[in-house]
Amino acid sequence: MRILINDGMHPKGVQLLKDAGHDVDTNFILQEELTSKLNSYDAVLVRSATKIRKELIDQSPNLKLIGRGGVGLDNIDVSYAKEKGIAVFNTPAASTRSVAELAIAHLFGIVRSLPMVNKKMAVDGINDFKSLKKTASKGIELEGKTLGLIGFGRIAKETASIALGCGMKIIAFDPYISEGDVSVKLHPSYDNNYKINVKTTTKGEVLAESDFISLHIPGGQGYVLDVPEFEQMKDGVGIVNCARGGTISENALIEAINSEKVKYVATDVFENEPPTDDRILRIDNVGLSPHIGASTQEAQERVGVQLAKSVIEYFS
Repeated sequence: MRILINDGMHPKGVQLLKDAGHDVDTNFILQEELTSKLNSYDAVLVRSATKIRKELIDQSPNLKLIGRGGVGLDNIDVSYAKEKGIAVFNTPAASTRSVAELAIAHLFGIVRSLPMVNKKMAVDGINDFKSLKKTASKGIELEGKTLGLIGFGRIAKETASIALGCGMKIIAFDPYISEGDVSVKLHPSYDNNYKINVKTTTKGEVLAESDFISLHIPGGQGYVLDVPEFEQMKDGVGIVNCARGGTISENALIEAINSEKVKYVATDVFENEPPTDDRILRIDNVGLSPHIGASTQEAQERVGVQLAKSVIEYFS
């Protein structure tokens, strides 16, 4: 089969496909050029950059498979592809640990003013070191704080397992999980029988009771946090989003920061990528990263290998 890998893939995944006898093309094709070129391939493998929408599917009748390296499928019209008999695969578990670790890394950073310190050290570190130290010496510890998780799938549970190890309390809301207790296994390096129950509750309780709120939800559902949600939160709450852009209203978030309703913020994702509104980028103590949640060496290898194996099995 002729396979287009349009957003890159780990070399181990590419080699697996080649060893299985497939004709692999790793040359990137611009989105606007795919209309005339995608029909030359039997399969296309993408990440988040390339969009496979209804119109493109209609113009590619030879397409048999769409693969998405990662969790979300919001850049692919999945239902329509399946109606057309096109198989759709993704790798939902491959980047779980990487995204969870980034969420926790951002959490550690914002409570110790590391985003602001990193920005100002290069400018003021030599001439105003003592003043900068004083400004940054008002951090807090995570131990004993309540982390509210919106969405409680694989990544949220992995985030919970790390946060539990930091001594945090965890509550979670997920519309697909009944209220009660959900057992969360600590990292596999621990005894596999060592589990802790996490309380799953209403969205309203998560908003009202959490010291920090972390999002772990798919995109395409509109704002999950907007003005009404911010109004329900504690004063001085912290927000972390390593899930999807467009799930938080950036206008409402900026208003909440300015009113001091929200004290701590970190985001790996934005309403538009690259961002078209630089206001959030210019706030000193907002933790920022350019959508790199799944971008560790280990995750990239797992994504490539798992996706390649799915393609090989499908065409075998």
